[in-house]
Amino acid sequence: MAKRSAGKTFLNDPQWYKDAVIYQVHVKSFFDANNDGIGDFQGLIDKLDYIADLGVNTLWLLPFYPSPRRDDGYDIAMYRGVHPDYGSLSDARRFIAEAHRRGLRVITELVINHTSDQHPWFQR
Repeated sequence: MAKRSAGKTFLNDPQWYKDAVIYQVHVKSFFDANNDGIGDFQGLIDKLDYIADLGVNTLWLLPFYPSPRRDDGYDIAMYRGVHPDYGSLSDARRFIAEAHRRGLRVITELVINHTSDQHPWFQR
């Protein structure tokens, strides 16, 4: 079981990205923990040890926010939530906590230039 400590280097190194081994993950296609045919945050949690064993130290998540998915999830309707197919905001927070517990960083793709017409910015 791969459990690395989130030590001082993990937390305080401003140059961490220069030597990072980054694994890009599309939540919807990685691992389906509830057998509905769509990957989810619980599936990511279930596979964190496997990912860490690959030598990865950073996970880069593609958009997982609520979206009408006309552009594969890049048309984000709300930046402060999780698409219900992938779980809940608490599932995402638990995933991040579990990743950090294993010494893994988590970064997300923030694609403001692809905002959905369903976002509140366009509803005013």
